[in-house]
Amino acid sequence: MNVVVVGSGIAGLTAALHAHEAGHAVTVVTKGVLGDGCTGFAQGGVAGMYGPADSAAQHAADTIDAGAGLSDSAAVDVLVHDAAARIAELIARGVAFDRGPDGELLLGREAAHRHARIVHAGGDATGAAIAGALVAATRRAAITVVEGAFLADLMIVGGVACGVRVLVGGALSDLEADAVILATGGAGHLYAHTTNPEGTTGDGIAAALRAGAVVADLEFMQFHPTVLAEGPAFLISEAVRGEGATLIDVDGRRFAFDSHPDGELAPRDVVSRALARQAAAQDSPVRLDATMLGERVLARRFPTIDRVTRERGFDWAIHPIPVTPAAHYLMGGVVTDLDGRTSIPGLFAVGEVARTGVHGANRLASNSLLEGAVFGARAATAVGKPWKPVPAHVPTDARSASTAGTCRTRPRPDGSPFSRSVLQRLMWDDVGLLRTDEGLEHALDAVIRWRSTAPAPVTVAEREDANLLLLAEATASAALARTESVGAHYRDPVASPLLETV
Repeated sequence: MNVVVVGSGIAGLTAALHAHEAGHAVTVVTKGVLGDGCTGFAQGGVAGMYGPADSAAQHAADTIDAGAGLSDSAAVDVLVHDAAARIAELIARGVAFDRGPDGELLLGREAAHRHARIVHAGGDATGAAIAGALVAATRRAAITVVEGAFLADLMIVGGVACGVRVLVGGALSDLEADAVILATGGAGHLYAHTTNPEGTTGDGIAAALRAGAVVADLEFMQFHPTVLAEGPAFLISEAVRGEGATLIDVDGRRFAFDSHPDGELAPRDVVSRALARQAAAQDSPVRLDATMLGERVLARRFPTIDRVTRERGFDWAIHPIPVTPAAHYLMGGVVTDLDGRTSIPGLFAVGEVARTGVHGANRLASNSLLEGAVFGARAATAVGKPWKPVPAHVPTDARSASTAGTCRTRPRPDGSPFSRSVLQRLMWDDVGLLRTDEGLEHALDAVIRWRSTAPAPVTVAEREDANLLLLAEATASAALARTESVGAHYRDPVASPLLETV
């Protein structure tokens, strides 16, 4: 069969390699160059290696706990039971995970994991190691690669996906396919502050929405607690806290225990809100104190973070560094079954673009790379098999947002003119860490007005803006529909202004 994979992170390239090895003709379409996207920036590792006191069942329990009970247990079981095989596959493809003197894999611990079960490569360069290995494997396999190709739309005929329309060098062209696998990542650039690289504008989710695919849980955007609070956004891995670093206020007090008994190792949504509130209360960023680890350990275990923080003028071995939250990972997306099938026959979705049900309302650290590998492989295996309808178990308040806002016919006539930066600021303020009815209504009104007056997009930048506006409307609508606070979606009874530190 002819398979088109859109995206070239861990999920997309895993799917492409498995489809190629199964005998399919594979074309990888990527917005930038092969290997671009979030995978290469991942500092954390891959969860799923279990020591003698650990098990897949305990990993599953931690995943569900972190997801605030909204994870799909069947999807979580698939994730944890396929973990060892996918990690072994990455090793076979050339990923040199860190090992101890005895040759055994070194296992790290991160927040909300009860055991050390995470493998890393190059200390804090796991994503780069994985991306490099998968790109090299893809090149060796002679898989067709189309770089600099922007996904304009999915091609749907008779309700079936039959290819993609891409914009390459200013010209639109159609790539026909028997199966399309979306692996385009998330939508971090909906927000003013994000750990995501440029170009993470939700293109795959937006294309799926326009095609009528079921999308869910867009209200669950995870904000990473610790991003360097000065200069361009740079993530400080959760593994630093897993090694013993602490979060302190201006008086040196570990304030995170005020919000959760696990303190700095509580789920990310809890830590992010605690950090944001503390920063606003003290009118300055909180600090991450890693000085107890010492210069040698920091340089050896976190070489990338050590280099960048020093380039920014911080000696984190001597002084705590200022940190702040930023949009990091979208738990929602295109709804899939356990093999990546979507509600549109012929269309698969894997990685961050997909809503597999694994993450629930809040992703457990180091499950994202694992999810990409596990479900990328499973989707490729399902290509060519009889199509199964996606289970209709998605909560109605989180169902497809393709008609988001259609009941709201009278948006406010006033407001700022559209620009991407204005949209990102609006989303950060009103659809961010702390949400209110008033703020969500305000954001939705503004986005509906902007969409109603936007000209038809032509360039890549204009198409990205259109995608961000569509997702902003869908996200604000989903957040309004989910009236309870759960996981990363927090409904604040009173408006709580956040400190602008990034």
